[in-house]
Amino acid sequence: MNERRLTVVQVLPELESGGVERGTLEVAGELVRRGHRSIVVSGGGRLVEQLTAQGSHHVLWPVHRKSLLTLRYVRPMRRLLRDRRADVLHVRSRVPAWVAYLAWRRMKPAQRPRLVTTCHGLYSVNRYSRVMTRGERVIAISQTVRRYITENYPATDPQRIRLIYRGIDPAAFPHGYRPTPEWLDRWYSEYPQLRDRPVVTLPGRLTRYKGHHAFLTMMARLKQRAPQVRGVIVGGEDKRRRAYAEEIRRRVFDEGLDNVLLTGHRSDVREVYAASDAIVSVSSNPPEAFGRTVLEALSLGVPVVGFDGSGPGEVLGRILPQGLVAAGDVDALADRVCEFLANPPTVGRNTTFTLQAMLDQTLDLYQELASERPGPAPARPHFATQTNRPHNEQALS
Repeated sequence: MNERRLTVVQVLPELESGGVERGTLEVAGELVRRGHRSIVVSGGGRLVEQLTAQGSHHVLWPVHRKSLLTLRYVRPMRRLLRDRRADVLHVRSRVPAWVAYLAWRRMKPAQRPRLVTTCHGLYSVNRYSRVMTRGERVIAISQTVRRYITENYPATDPQRIRLIYRGIDPAAFPHGYRPTPEWLDRWYSEYPQLRDRPVVTLPGRLTRYKGHHAFLTMMARLKQRAPQVRGVIVGGEDKRRRAYAEEIRRRVFDEGLDNVLLTGHRSDVREVYAASDAIVSVSSNPPEAFGRTVLEALSLGVPVVGFDGSGPGEVLGRILPQGLVAAGDVDALADRVCEFLANPPTVGRNTTFTLQAMLDQTLDLYQELASERPGPAPARPHFATQTNRPHNEQALS
């Protein structure tokens, strides 16, 4: 069946780094590859160049700012959707979702695009977050997220919720991959304390929900039980959470955790995974929605130990269920890490959580919606609006 040529507008806060940003670029790239028109609205960032090189258009509006002044972009958003004859409007975060939703609501049903929202996280439960359930289709990136929606927003029609797991390209994270000798030489030159030592790695930006404190508690246990083990925290400092990053560094110093090092942001995480003996996933408050780092490591064949009851737990349950421990049980976490270091398990291949499956399902959803007659819009939420024209609107090229 021939696909209808679509114009799809994706809206997100920024294009810096992270799973939301990568997913946006991946969908944008696939849209262009299949001959569709891709437009992305964001506050900008280092990934804009990659996005436009793929053939997408970028609109630079600061829709990420948590301020009522951001609502002045409602009218320009509505004009953009109308002038570009958008078929699908896909929003991926709460502040931009309010701008996009209010613009969309004020368009005539026969002229407005179909509205898709993706819940990328387990947001605080309130009216502000409810906008993420207002899509004509609501994408849940895991069973964990789908439960969150149905339990906390029971008015959401389950028929509007579509489960589409995130995915990775197995060719980018090939099973059994090993870093080159040149990379390993550079790695051990930079971190000589890791040479000939068992290495346990926690990947993820320095934000509280990633569970760094649980990892440090585990490493304190291992310092007594297995002093040869080294722990590595790989992730950049979130500019909005510098106090938390300092809190982690201070704890490492105060507790004398000389078996732990922090690398900061790395662009070679594939090699870091492959040079590790085990990866740890300890997000718990709130649980992580999916856990792309877990999937990337498992795809390489690197064992992962992590807390159950979360998105990463779903991935582990499909590929390496023996890596699961009860959420919050740091002693069990340390025990399982020691077991895996002593007797590394065989990690199966990832055939479920693939990038192509995610892209096919997402674009199929776009086509499905574009071919249907629009239904009634979800009930209007209570929210003050302001629609002054922005002074720094950037037009599409």
